[in-house]
Amino acid sequence: MATAIWKGYARLLEKFPLRTMCFTTGTLMATGDCISQTVIERKSLKEYEGIRTGRFFVFGFCVFGPAMRGWYLTLDRLYAGKNLAALKMMATDQIIMSPIFIATFITGMGLLRLESLEEIKAKFKRDFVTILLNNYKVWPLAQMINFYFMPLQHRVLFVNFISLGWNTYLAWQSEKK
Repeated sequence: MATAIWKGYARLLEKFPLRTMCFTTGTLMATGDCISQTVIERKSLKEYEGIRTGRFFVFGFCVFGPAMRGWYLTLDRLYAGKNLAALKMMATDQIIMSPIFIATFITGMGLLRLESLEEIKAKFKRDFVTILLNNYKVWPLAQMINFYFMPLQHRVLFVNFISLGWNTYLAWQSEKK
C-alpha cells in the first residue's frame, strides 16, 4: 500500500516540475510588480525600479514557486477523492496558507530590501491585516474553482494567472511608503 502511494506521488512530481513552477511564479511576481510600477504608480521609465522587480522575481522563484508546488501536492494527498474535497482544500488553504504566505511575503521582501527588523515589524503591523482581508475577497472563490475544476498539474499555473492581479496589488501595497 505505501509503495503504491509513493509511486503515485512520484508520478505527480513528474507532472508538476519544480523548475517550471519556480520560473513561472518568479516571472508572474515580477510582472505584477512591473504592472504596479507602470500602471498603478505611474512611474516613468526613468523612475522605474528594476531592482525592485528583480526582488519580486527572486522571491517568487526561490520561495513561493517551491512552496506552492509542495503545498498543492500536500493538499491533494490529504483530500483528493474525499467528499467535499474542493471545499476542504480551499478552507485549509485559506486558514493555514494565506496567513503564512502573507507573513512570509512581508518579512521576505523586507529582508530583500535590507530593512531593519524594526522596519519589517512596522510594515507587518501596517499591512498584514489589510492584505489578509483583501486576500479573503479574492482567493476563496479562485481556490474553489482551482480545486474543483483544475487537474493537479495545472493548479499552480491557474493560481499564478490569478496571482498576476494579486501580485500587482501586493507590489503596490508592500512598496508604498
